[in-house]
Amino acid sequence: MSTLPAPPAPELLYLLAGDAEDLLAACENLRPADIAEALNQLPVAAAARVVSALPLDLTVPLFDEPELDRRGEIFGRLDESVAPPLIEGLSSDQRVELFRALKAEDRTRLFPLLSASTRDALRLLLAYPPTSAGGIMTTEFVGVPATWTVEQVKRHISEVGRAKETVYAIYVLHPKDQRLETVVSLREIMLASSGQRVDAIGDVRRPVTVSPLTDREDVARLISKYNLLAIPVVDDTTHVLGIVTVDDVIDALISEQTEDVQKFGGMAATDESYMQIGFRAMVRKRAGWLCALFLGEMLTAAAMGHFEEEIGRAVVLALFIPLIISSGGNSGSQATSLIIRAIALREVRLGDWWRVAFRELPAGFTLGAILGAIGFARILLWQWLGWYDYGGHYLLVAETVSLALVGVVLFGSLTGSMLPFLLRRIGFDPASASAPFVATLVDVTGLVIYFSVALLVLRGTLL
Repeated sequence: MSTLPAPPAPELLYLLAGDAEDLLAACENLRPADIAEALNQLPVAAAARVVSALPLDLTVPLFDEPELDRRGEIFGRLDESVAPPLIEGLSSDQRVELFRALKAEDRTRLFPLLSASTRDALRLLLAYPPTSAGGIMTTEFVGVPATWTVEQVKRHISEVGRAKETVYAIYVLHPKDQRLETVVSLREIMLASSGQRVDAIGDVRRPVTVSPLTDREDVARLISKYNLLAIPVVDDTTHVLGIVTVDDVIDALISEQTEDVQKFGGMAATDESYMQIGFRAMVRKRAGWLCALFLGEMLTAAAMGHFEEEIGRAVVLALFIPLIISSGGNSGSQATSLIIRAIALREVRLGDWWRVAFRELPAGFTLGAILGAIGFARILLWQWLGWYDYGGHYLLVAETVSLALVGVVLFGSLTGSMLPFLLRRIGFDPASASAPFVATLVDVTGLVIYFSVALLVLRGTLL
């Protein structure tokens, strides 16, 4: 059984960079992803030296690899004799992604060195947000007039196919105004008779398209729904501006999901991998949210101070504070996770908040009742087994804890489910409703609910 060659030692690549033949021999049987993995372990200057020594036909697929970290930093150190040909060799969507990663001075330095057509394509793509279809599309696609025959299309593919990112789909255009008429798959082209007109084969229904400002998540949903390998991006007059391929969508969604996970964990999103991000950047990304959460927790301390007298008269209540506030935070985090996912998948929309609220109210009450019953049983069991003495009013203490759990879990579920809608309404990313943020919010209100219930149940006895 054959095995893939092991990635080379990073130090070996650096040492061989001075001898082009030896370096090429070392990389001969390696995949671009293997070389990228090795370069990720080298300092930026050393990685740039290795890239400069590699032949162009190897550096182009290397810079196409999403596994290659610090692409902008490495590229910015390349000599002007190496950088422009490499940009020209990349597909248009990879060019714009690379240009976005470059420093402003590097973009200014390299832009005039590119061909006019490459500069025009970059200007077009850089005009769109990076999270839109226009920002991740490629302008390299196969488009043919509707009057062509299958034989002409095959000949055209053989002539230009190598320069296109994908030839799985052929875009059939109106012969006069170049508007998109239909899309034909390569399989349909290969199975059709040579003399048949291309607009007479395949699906004659209106093709699935997106506008350049369509969000990349919506593009991904359409590609998944209709099982497409690529989707055309068209303007208001249905002229094809470019296409978004399935691999570009996957790369974009991995990046977005990473960002959402980081936000949901209570920190600002980072562009670099964990092992590559610098110490100062790591602290800067995390300090802001931690300070905000700390200030929120100060409200918890203030709430406990407000009920200091009640705690002093019924110390047994303090035993259950961690249980109460953690249950509310957990229920809120659960609800937030469910709603953020539902919003991301378009299962619910902004106007559905009231429907979600009506679902979460009975769900939160039932979950709270379950936890309340467990808490009630736990106090009785500990008292009867002699593991802890909650005093002569242990039944009232158990009732207090049980009712407080119902209220806190109900409030946590409702708050956690409504917060993403509120954030979306005011223009923030719902993923910012991180689990720590929800837990901090519910901690404060949980204490208020707990001691309010205690005042009602224990008045005249312990309070």
